[in-house]
Amino acid sequence: MHYTKKWLTLVGVLTVLAFVLAACPAQPMGQTQTVEVTREVEKIVEKEVVKEVEVIKEVEVEKIVEVAVEDYTTPHPILSDIVVRQAIAQCINRDELIASVYPYVSDEVKATLRMDTFLPKTHWAYSGPYTDYAYDPAAASAALEAAGWVDAGNGIREKDGTSLSLKFTTTTAQFRQTWAAVAEQNLLECGIQMIRLHTPASWWFGDTTGLARRDYELGAFAWVGQTNPAGRTLYACNQIPLPSNNWEGQNGMGWCNEEASQAIVAANNTLVQAERVAAYDIVQKAFSADMVSLPLFQRAEAEAWSLNLLNLRSDPTEYGTASAAEWELADGGDTVIVGFSQEPASMFSLVESAAVQRQVAQLSQGILSTQYSYDYQPVMQDGLSTIEAGLATNEMLEVKAGDMVYNVDGEPEALAAGTKIIVDGATVEYDGSSAVQLPQLVVTYKIKPFTWSDGTPASVGDMELSYKINCDKTSGATEFITCEAMQGVEFGPDLQAVVTYLPGYQDPTYFLTPIGFYPSHQVLADGRNLVDVPAVEWATLPEIAEKPLSAGPFVITNWVKGERIEMEANPYYEPAPKVQKVIIVIIADTNQAVAQLLAGDVDYLEKATLGAGAEVQTVIDAAAEGKVNVEIIPSPTWEHIDMNLYTK
Repeated sequence: MHYTKKWLTLVGVLTVLAFVLAACPAQPMGQTQTVEVTREVEKIVEKEVVKEVEVIKEVEVEKIVEVAVEDYTTPHPILSDIVVRQAIAQCINRDELIASVYPYVSDEVKATLRMDTFLPKTHWAYSGPYTDYAYDPAAASAALEAAGWVDAGNGIREKDGTSLSLKFTTTTAQFRQTWAAVAEQNLLECGIQMIRLHTPASWWFGDTTGLARRDYELGAFAWVGQTNPAGRTLYACNQIPLPSNNWEGQNGMGWCNEEASQAIVAANNTLVQAERVAAYDIVQKAFSADMVSLPLFQRAEAEAWSLNLLNLRSDPTEYGTASAAEWELADGGDTVIVGFSQEPASMFSLVESAAVQRQVAQLSQGILSTQYSYDYQPVMQDGLSTIEAGLATNEMLEVKAGDMVYNVDGEPEALAAGTKIIVDGATVEYDGSSAVQLPQLVVTYKIKPFTWSDGTPASVGDMELSYKINCDKTSGATEFITCEAMQGVEFGPDLQAVVTYLPGYQDPTYFLTPIGFYPSHQVLADGRNLVDVPAVEWATLPEIAEKPLSAGPFVITNWVKGERIEMEANPYYEPAPKVQKVIIVIIADTNQAVAQLLAGDVDYLEKATLGAGAEVQTVIDAAAEGKVNVEIIPSPTWEHIDMNLYTK
């Protein structure tokens, strides 16, 4: 009786174990081994029954070792096949997509909008052409056929019982619905079914949903390109978001090409542009060859201005307002009228960074440097502070445990065992005891002498105040990356600051001054000196948020919220502006803005105001009749379809 009871207990143990294993799908490794089975299961460790005190008997069973599989580490049954990814690229007619959303764009402009990698062809870091996957549905279909993806009889291909059907997720924006419908039809002609899911932007771009959790198979959105191409968080192997790393990183494709990963890290940890170009070339070659993300096109932007307005400089990576000091009216007038669809919430740039704010600031506060044609040009900064110019050094420094350094993730950290740092271009983990050599940047930043719009010459105290406020965490600013990278700052003589950065900090844009200026001499309406006002109050100061003193070509004199911002020439700006007044009028409706331009009531419609919709055709037609100027610009913002290589 006792034996029978124990035998039933053994059967129960095995039954419980079977249910446990069934509930947790395993990747088993078969291995015959003698194990001891007891009367009851006390606990399970790594899916293996732990031996208990009372042994019934020894039996030969197959040891099951569970290999934990977390979300998005299982290769996608379709998108892990490079033939499919390349076929998707070849089956989508990007010219048709462009024409669907920009019907006014000529074939010549289409060619400038099409992309073959993640950088525009006019970017300094572009070394292509790269593998382009021209529209060729016949070739794509043949490749799919050869790879075993055959027509299932319903127009959709399948392989080993898997249908070539993919969910495509993006926003509900009409712009994307339009081009996605074209892509859907393109793919269907190749036997690829694309099931469109247009979701609210709040979900698609949410912190814990959509893209942030890799909840897609094909996913479409846009990246905003930059003069500094960056890219480490997008394409490095250690930037793949997973549950185990709390979904850190932006490499939602799950793309891990080791050579490309090392190159993207190297590209962002050297100050030599030639080395950066070579590293980005490696990444772009792998990116296009592996076809993990299909670059569709750069978004088109349009801006228009009257024939009367001269010297406006139109550029993909800089605002037209950057050229305002050179604006001139052919008829000799003294006032330029600019149409904006929105107005700034504040002129305090730490709390307001919208494009419209930056444009008004260029007019009314001054410009340290510009970014024409994906490059940098000093304006009020007295030359770019490069090593080549003798304004920076990057010497090796010995660091040891406990020293503050800049780690591989771009954060300050006390050096300790396990800290990841860049040594000789490679990512290494510090062993916790030895001394290592890291580069340390020391940079001298200079500002050209200038006079504030109230007639007061600028002083080094203005730079000191900028550093004090911009690095104060009560100011309302949302990021302090550069401030936290600074080990120390020394000011003077004159308008100069010498910044010593933490060892390991190797920002490729180190030569752009992170320290600007505020009028430290200014006395506020309430009698206080600006220099004495706590940072927490700055966002509410009218002298900061609404009518700041100017170091730029114009000064804000009147701001009627929701209607207009009036500016007059800064009498102390050199060289003096060629027009005396600039008035920004707020025109929310694009059709109305275009009508006012054509009627001569507005001189200039900037990119965001004119947009890229149907109204552009009206302006193009007017330009063809010689009535206005218009420029269609391939913007740095580019649409793409990412392919998630892994699944839950």
